[in-house]
Parts: sequence; C-alpha cells; structure tokens
Amino acid sequence: MKAIFRWILEQAGLANLAASDAQLLMTLSRQAKEALSMAGETQIETVLSSGQPVSLVLSAEAFETMTMPLVEKTLRLITQTIQDAGVTISDVDGVMLIGGATRMPHVRRRVAELFGKEPLASIDPDKVVALGAAVQANLLAGNRAPGDDWLLLDVIPLSLGVETMGGLVEKIIPRNSTVPCAYAQDFTTFKDGQTAMAVHVLQGERELVSDCRSLARFELRGIPPMAAGSARIRITYQVDADGLLSVSAREQSSGVEASITVKPSYGLTDDEIVQMLTDSGRHVADDMKTRALMEEKVEAERTLLATQSALSADGSLLDGTERAQIETLMAAVSAVLGSDKIEDIRSAVSALSKGTEHFAALRMDQGIRQVLSGRKVDDIDGIL
Repeated sequence: MKAIFRWILEQAGLANLAASDAQLLMTLSRQAKEALSMAGETQIETVLSSGQPVSLVLSAEAFETMTMPLVEKTLRLITQTIQDAGVTISDVDGVMLIGGATRMPHVRRRVAELFGKEPLASIDPDKVVALGAAVQANLLAGNRAPGDDWLLLDVIPLSLGVETMGGLVEKIIPRNSTVPCAYAQDFTTFKDGQTAMAVHVLQGERELVSDCRSLARFELRGIPPMAAGSARIRITYQVDADGLLSVSAREQSSGVEASITVKPSYGLTDDEIVQMLTDSGRHVADDMKTRALMEEKVEAERTLLATQSALSADGSLLDGTERAQIETLMAAVSAVLGSDKIEDIRSAVSALSKGTEHFAALRMDQGIRQVLSGRKVDDIDGIL
C-alpha cells in the first residue's frame, strides 16, 4: 500500500500534501491494491483539496515490480526460519497464507515456487491468526480432543549472551530455544588476584557487543583472589513462561553469588527483531573474521599478563641476558596488538611462548624444591 502511495506521488508530481489529502491517497492506494488482486489494472482518480486532479492507471505488472523486493525479503526470512527449525522445504506438508497481502497473485505464485506446492487458501487469510489463537486457547484450557498431540510453544526470538574479554559476545541461550528454558556456562578470571567480575547481559546475533542490544549489567564481588584462570564462575540464564530472564553468577568454590532479572522483549518491536536478524545474516562473514581477530588479541594480552606476573614473582631465576630476551619478545607482542593481521599476532605470541619455556621449567623446578624442602624420604613417598 505504501509502495502504491509513493508511486502516486511520483507519477502525479505531488509534494507537501495536506494531511487530509495524504489520508485520501492512502485509502485509494489500499483500494487499488485490493483491486489488482483480481484485475489486470485499476484506475486511481480523485481531486485534492487544492483542486488538483489525480488520474492514473496502475497495472498489475507495475504493482508487481514495485513490491517484488518486499516479497523476496519475506521469502528470505521464511527460508532462514526453515533452516533454524532444522528441517528442509521438502519436510513442509502445507503452507497457510496469513494476512490480506497474501491475496496478491505474485505473492501466491512466489510462495508456490519456493515450496513446490500451491499454498492453502481455503481459510480467509485475515482470520487465520485469530482462528489459530482460538484453537491454542482451547488446548491450554484443557479441551484436548482425542488425537490432538500438538502444542504451540513460545521461543526466544533473539539469542541471549554475555560480554567476554575483547568486547565479544558469548551466547548462552540460542535463539529459537523453547520457553521456559535454562542454560549455564562456566567462565573464569582474566587477571591474577581478580576479586570481582562485571556481567553484561546482551541480546542479539552479532559477535561484537557494540552490535548487540544491552539488557542489563551487574557485578559479582567477593571472588577469592587466585591465579588467572583458576576461579570457576558459573553464569546461569533462565527464562520463565512469562518471558522474564533471570541471570545469576556464582563462584563455585566460595559460593558468592549475584543476580538480576530483566524482560528481554521490553521495548523491542517485531520490525526491530527482523532487522537484527537481517543484519546478522548480512554481516556473518565479517563478524566471524572480527571475532577471530579479537580472540587472538585477548590471548595475546592474557599471555603478556601471565608472563609479566611470572617475571615479577620469579624474575630472579633468570640472568640478565635471558630476561632481556623475554622482554624483547613481550615488546614484540605488544607491538602487534594494534594490528589487524591475525597471523602476525599469532606468530608473536607463539614466539613468546617458546621463548619462555626454559623460564617455565626453572619455575617448576623451584616449586618442586619448595614442596620437598625439609621433608623426609617417607614423606616424599606419600606425596608421590
């Protein structure tokens, strides 16, 4: 209808319409769309409040041309939905048309071409949703007839995840998960002695935090100070039947916990959900490349932190030459952190890891000596 409205404005050279004229032309656009469902062309005639006459002929062919991009966009979403459901087009037994727009001949033709079968048109498309809702309500009320073994379930429209190092998103609940549901995943600390963790709850399909929707933030405090990577923080996402999302973070050894509850669907329209899914599909290749790059950078930073911590604690085990060599390798890693070349970062980190192998062996030997210091042979047998 809006496509026809814009066509009228263009063909008649109209601009700066009065509100009453715009409403009149929208009504005529709707009437023209309905007429073209059964005729090859339709006449659009009226006189605007300014006295300017409008007399146009719109053919079904022209209407099909102007609306086909919208039809193709809808078909792409249908194909994506079928893939998400884990089935193929050949698994679909029948296609029900919903909404008045599906009366358009080219919509029905493209649906038939996609599925390889004519769509079902025995029910008024304006009433299909209402009838389906009534059937579902009847089932939920307990009025299940013999042989009725189906149930319509709500699903999560967009994935729910958490921010990780490097501004990346780790998905906890994938989209299309049935409601209610609960998922958990373990995370750990990034730095030695870290006693708090920020939890950033996100919604969306993209790989970067900046491209997803922020839902909530909270902090888990009181994590026992340990070496980086030693703590185990379990983050649990739970969506109840009402669509409320509860997020909790719990450190496993101490039991300290923090949580928050949010409504993921609040303030999000159907069109915005569709746009987020469309953007995800359009940028999937670039997003994966960006994620791979950021993961390498995070690993490089982690390696640098671990090496610096080891030098601070046990640098005395090295002579001046060895320490200088390690510091040179660390500088090389720092230098490539701003690079967008994964291989350069990976190569620098690999060189640092290899260059610290002797240092790691010295630290291990020292640790063993400290454990065995002052112990008797019988005590050593017990330890081994």
